[in-house]
Amino acid sequence: MKKILSAVVAVAFASIVYAAPPDTLSLPAKDGAVAFNHKAHMKAGCKNCHGEGKPGKIELSKDKAHKLCVDCHKEKKAGPQDEKACAACHKK
Repeated sequence: MKKILSAVVAVAFASIVYAAPPDTLSLPAKDGAVAFNHKAHMKAGCKNCHGEGKPGKIELSKDKAHKLCVDCHKEKKAGPQDEKACAACHKK
């Protein structure tokens, strides 16, 4: 019985740890990777980026990322707000 309980607890803990997103994500891009501080952006709410339902990995194209990120930064008047200032986000 103890072995079964230990296995259940181990699986539950592993699934919680695995499901938690990293604090910072590196988003690959042609002009250089974008370091995205997920932990800092979580205060904006999951639905703003992930949409309705359970949050999961977001597939981003250049246009989708620019619209999602730059529009939000302009609205909040925070962070990089000019999509022509590439080096503000992209690091080679």
